[in-house]
Amino acid sequence: MKILITNDDSYEAKGLEVLADAVKDLGEVYVVAPAHPKSACSHSLTITKPLRFKKLDNNFYKLDDGTPTDSVYLSFPELFNGEKPDLVLSGINHGANLGEDVTYSGTAGGAMEGALHGIPSIAFSQLLKSYDTPPSEINWENAKKAVREIVKRVINNEIQIPHRHILNVNIPNTHKIKGVKFTKLGYRLYGNDAHKHKDPRGDEYYWIGLHPLAFKEEKGTDFDAVKNGFVSITPIKLDLTSYEALENLKNKEFEIE
Repeated sequence: MKILITNDDSYEAKGLEVLADAVKDLGEVYVVAPAHPKSACSHSLTITKPLRFKKLDNNFYKLDDGTPTDSVYLSFPELFNGEKPDLVLSGINHGANLGEDVTYSGTAGGAMEGALHGIPSIAFSQLLKSYDTPPSEINWENAKKAVREIVKRVINNEIQIPHRHILNVNIPNTHKIKGVKFTKLGYRLYGNDAHKHKDPRGDEYYWIGLHPLAFKEEKGTDFDAVKNGFVSITPIKLDLTSYEALENLKNKEFEIE
């Protein structure tokens, strides 16, 4: 079993270390992570500049200056001789990836790249008390136990990941985890947190802030699960087609003269 791990918080992130440690005896572990934080980079692939692997330790590399998607994509020729790993794990993200936030998430993007290549892939995220919670105040033991149990069940085929799907996992910020729930994505409530400033030369610039973690209250969602102390596992498919809308539109097809 060859396991490839990446993240979007950079190779120095505590969550990456915890994830690798949680699965180190479940297979041969390879880590390729961005050299710098790449939060909210989504499923982006770098095609405008060269990328370089920097070896840090045995089977541990940083990609300068790549994304999680780059890390997965380039690992095939560099580390696996054109073959593929058996499992791709992304995370553990420092912060939640709930609801529509998965469309922004570099953590989810890394897992999506694995899924595109037919590899079972899982994205892991750890909720925080607040956006500025330092890694030292996170209950990483809870996260480690949750990750290990989920990965073991995927390897043993107790949890099956369909073709071109990923599992998006969010771990609650709680002293004791109550269990695991399989959920749908929540309905995220967004605002616009853009801060306009001037630099020392008087030129204006914007700095995009972080939205409060707000959702519609709805049973069965990822947000509802973690709010109540459960690990949330949401299966996500890469086929974004709205089949319901497609059926409604088929009788409206027309010709263009």
